Amino acid sequence: MRDVIVITGAGQGLGEFIAKALISNGFRVAVTDINEDKALEVARRLSGHDDAIAAGFKLDVMHKADFVKALADIEAHFGQVHGLVNNAALTLTTPVMEVTAEEFNKVLNVNLRGTLFGCQVFGEYLADKGYGRIVNMASLAGQNGGAAAGVHYASSKGGILTMTKVFASNLAAKGVTVNAVAPGPMDLPIVRELVSPERLAHLLENVIPVKALGSPDFVGSMVSQLVDRNAFGVTGATWDANGGLSMR
Repeated sequence: MRDVIVITGAGQGLGEFIAKALISNGFRVAVTDINEDKALEVARRLSGHDDAIAAGFKLDVMHKADFVKALADIEAHFGQVHGLVNNAALTLTTPVMEVTAEEFNKVLNVNLRGTLFGCQVFGEYLADKGYGRIVNMASLAGQNGGAAAGVHYASSKGGILTMTKVFASNLAAKGVTVNAVAPGPMDLPIVRELVSPERLAHLLENVIPVKALGSPDFVGSMVSQLVDRNAFGVTGATWDANGGLSMR
């Protein structure tokens, strides 16, 4: 059977789309989330209740020990682990002058520190095995501040871009690639919750060059390519999917 890929924060939203894409491309998937019930539900629905294809596990990315336990549980279930998608994130749009120290720390701890823990725990494991794939979910907000992102969210995603390069450099010789995907505004419920209908209409008409929200299914396909065994020549890279909001 195909490789086993772990996804954090996959109990809903973009993580669920990534899990669906991976399964469609023949991968086996460990769906993890702080809400274990959601993780189990997504895994069962996407796999047709076949836990040899997908299984759900609890993982709170705020705690490194949770990554260690989840890795052990997932390896025990599937036999081995071949890759990780650091997707879990806290998205807030608090106005820049109103962000408190507590809120700033919480977002950075979930988004940036959680990615650090994932790269550390899974990076070491995969390096010991001599093969692995890690994909960190960054964001357009980490490149240009974003269209509606909070300063803490944008800062955390910018940090993920740099962290990706650091781990890529450290793990490349051990058969482990580390890359990032940086989506712009996606066609997801969270975007419609955080952006008012009037603001969204303005963005689509006047700001986003392609005049459409991004496809989460396509982002899932991008991740599937990066965790493929043939992707050994890509590491330390960031793949954009932002509708032309940032061109480089």
